[in-house]
Amino acid sequence: MKSRLERYQFRALRVRNNIRATSQYPRLSVYRSLKHIYAQIIDDSKGHTVVAASSNEKGGVNGGNIAGAKAIGKLVAERAKEKGIKAVVFDRGGYLYHGRVKALADAARAAGLEF
Repeated sequence: MKSRLERYQFRALRVRNNIRATSQYPRLSVYRSLKHIYAQIIDDSKGHTVVAASSNEKGGVNGGNIAGAKAIGKLVAERAKEKGIKAVVFDRGGYLYHGRVKALADAARAAGLEF
């Protein structure tokens, strides 16, 4: 039987293989832990992070609930606009599109980021 980590990694790779990120459409990647939520926009053509936001930053919000995920989604969208990024592809990792992951995505869309 595979461990929880191995199952998560398999799901994350399966999702990542099905999305196509380019320099025009960088990848919005989400990671969630029990206490925090992290979002970063990654340019796969250059292989580096362009924009990042997390609930772990100084003066951050509680990332363990939906309200915190909404705040991080809004923050990452604002930072992306400052860098001139208008559209991204969404990488949910190995997580279901539900709860905090969905709240982050919806808040980023509401703040002006296109998926």
